[in-house]
Amino acid sequence: MVMLERADCAPCRRWLAEIGERAWNLSEPGRRAPLWRVDVARGLPAPLAFLRDWQVTPTFVLVADGAEIGRIQGYGGDIFFWPRAEALVARLPRG
Repeated sequence: MVMLERADCAPCRRWLAEIGERAWNLSEPGRRAPLWRVDVARGLPAPLAFLRDWQVTPTFVLVADGAEIGRIQGYGGDIFFWPRAEALVARLPRG
């Protein structure tokens, strides 16, 4: 799971405070899709150059085999985030 973020992004800081990298990576969805945080102010790394049309931070993009599976745009609280993240990760192939 790629997290597109910026240092000046209040919703990004809220996600980090309410969920954070540690809680995400220890969760079932996080074990299947470990977090990769990317500061968009520095540009996208070459392996993510295919990501287009993101407009807000944070944007969480599930990537597998160099392709986007889906995304969550913005963060409105953990009660909204977890179900969306679980549904997104459920789209990953098993195995």
